[in-house]
Amino acid sequence: MSGKKDHLVNIGGWLAVNDEELFDELRNMVVVYEGLHTYGGMAGRDMEAMAIGIRESVQDDHIRARVGQVLYLGQLLTDWDIPIVRPVGGHAIFLDARAFYPHIPQDHFPSQMLAAQLYLDSGIRSMERGIVSAGRDPKTGEHRHPRLELTRLTIPRRVYTEAHMDVVAESVKEVYNQREKTRGLKMVYEPKRLRFFQARFEPL
Repeated sequence: MSGKKDHLVNIGGWLAVNDEELFDELRNMVVVYEGLHTYGGMAGRDMEAMAIGIRESVQDDHIRARVGQVLYLGQLLTDWDIPIVRPVGGHAIFLDARAFYPHIPQDHFPSQMLAAQLYLDSGIRSMERGIVSAGRDPKTGEHRHPRLELTRLTIPRRVYTEAHMDVVAESVKEVYNQREKTRGLKMVYEPKRLRFFQARFEPL
């Protein structure tokens, strides 16, 4: 579980298993990579914030507000016929980059381009969840081509107001209105691992 998303803290996370043998193995690995298992590389302040966040994140009023904000953004985009994945979930909106840019081949990274266009338009930081994230086939070295080509808008808890959601929706709409002028990208740097975090692109 990522603490950044649901537990209202700036860093850290936790892992739970119901297998005693696996737990012991994981606990030993934590010492090697993160520090003693009782703190896992986290400061005491961050651990205390996470403990409070875990309790708050399961309160009904908190969950209702959280899901409601995501639904609000999803409804705005749906009303404007913006292509998104439906039904809307509890913590993010997924834009359908294939439907945004049917003229951009998947090898030209349409969901990465959509993320870039949103950032250029309004500073919104989204996340590519398509061919870049899928990586390469280790045997052939070719790109994997997932069926879904999505751009994720993850909504942090207790950070934004409905007015912020209006700004996000308007930016998505503006990028959608400019979609026919948009071209793809080429990858100019690709790291060995986790390329969706570190790869660099240039416009075609």
